[in-house]
Amino acid sequence: MEINQISYGELGSSAVLAGWHSALSADWDEARHDAPIALQQADDQPGRFSHDADRTWLWRGRGDRMTSSDARHIPVLGPEAVGLLAPRDGGVYVDGTFGAGGYTRLILQTPGSRVIAIDRDPTAIAGGAELVAEAGGRLTLVHDRFSNLADVCAGQGADKVDGVVMDIGVSSMQLDQAERGFSFRFDGPLDMRMGRDGPSAADVVARASETDLANIIYIFGEERYSRHVARAIVAARNEAPITTTKALADIVAKVVRAKPGEIHPATRTFQGLRIFVNEELDELHRALDAAERALKPGGRLAVVSFHSLEDRIVKTFLTARSKTGGGSRHLPELAQAAPSFTLLGKRPVVAGDAEVAANPRARSAKLRGAERTHAPAHPAGDLPGWPTLASVMRAGR
Repeated sequence: MEINQISYGELGSSAVLAGWHSALSADWDEARHDAPIALQQADDQPGRFSHDADRTWLWRGRGDRMTSSDARHIPVLGPEAVGLLAPRDGGVYVDGTFGAGGYTRLILQTPGSRVIAIDRDPTAIAGGAELVAEAGGRLTLVHDRFSNLADVCAGQGADKVDGVVMDIGVSSMQLDQAERGFSFRFDGPLDMRMGRDGPSAADVVARASETDLANIIYIFGEERYSRHVARAIVAARNEAPITTTKALADIVAKVVRAKPGEIHPATRTFQGLRIFVNEELDELHRALDAAERALKPGGRLAVVSFHSLEDRIVKTFLTARSKTGGGSRHLPELAQAAPSFTLLGKRPVVAGDAEVAANPRARSAKLRGAERTHAPAHPAGDLPGWPTLASVMRAGR
């Protein structure tokens, strides 16, 4: 496995590369995840928070909305996620989705802490050069997928780490760059690749069968009209190649109707293609398994997700890994592996009304955390049997 990295003190001699995950909710028109959250948990609410007005470092001022450039530097639920990690002097932490470096910055505020930050997007790693220079030897940036984080850590001499934080999905930087092809807000090439390698969304749209397209859009985009969309795409591509975001959005808008105030008709189709092209859900499954192997006893995992598909994977994983006992009075207790995690709270942390008002795109964010036990890591589970990028491209026309 080739790993390109940049460490503090090596800025002049190493290439800078990267990769990133956040998420695009089907409930959003577009998602921008690196946004401000300053929250305090309410004991009687399921992860509901209220705004802490004293934490003014997160804000331009009370009542001000964050701009796009502001949001890039402050991750959603950043203080809460890093708070779950409880960084300490001498601790080694993994930011599995470096992006604009929001979580990494918060961790490095703890003197003596070290961060290994991973991103699959070369642009994100290149953008971290300034932070590397500021960090005084405590940050290493690695261009890789976060599903490989256990191997990445071992390669950095950290077989076991004290904490892992992940922010799942697409980043605001990627959405805001028309040339990346993630958003229908801008007309650009139909790309959507986080790592800029492998088949693009245009390749999938051009080669996937109508059945595969319908499955991709339904499973990963949760689009109820997926068959209509797939049929329209195939009909359109028979007339001319579909190579731009506007072209695809216009095709979808002709068959998916939206009422005033609803999300754009192409939202779910774009989400489904993006998740599929980047194999995001498979990557998440593998990353959770890798974090389990990499964390030392007492080490903590914090995961921020923005969509029900992602949150369901995280919740299922942590529930299974924290399960104790079994059986019932009618059936003998079943043998099962000792729990490898202890949950940090029964319910996810979510943004409160004040934060959602300041940044509506934060409303779907959920933070879940757990602490590693002394038990061995559980065997990695099989991936779900949904369509894969390799199989669809092989079978394509």
